[in-house]
Amino acid sequence: MTTMTLKEAQARVDAWISQFEEGYFPHLLNLARLTEEVGEVARVIAHQSGKKPKPGEDAGDLGLELADVLFVLICMANRDRIDLEEKFEQVLEKYRIRDSERWTKKSS
Repeated sequence: MTTMTLKEAQARVDAWISQFEEGYFPHLLNLARLTEEVGEVARVIAHQSGKKPKPGEDAGDLGLELADVLFVLICMANRDRIDLEEKFEQVLEKYRIRDSERWTKKSS
């Protein structure tokens, strides 16, 4: 399995969506899709935390559900031409500065 950058992931999603005339969903529909996918993440975590699935219901795959969330997030970013790689670097720097003394660091 190969890894990819966020830029590459955004390009692959764009190539997929661009083959269809409908293109990207409108903002509110993407938000609804994101909410649905996050709900599926919650369902898997609930199952992993002891809630038994309904008879015949698959407990699900947390990794796949998180990837579904990522796909919708990439669609949302692509629709507005947002470079997620650039924005993610900015967020990491924000957390580095803001939270550098917030928690106890592990000793080396």
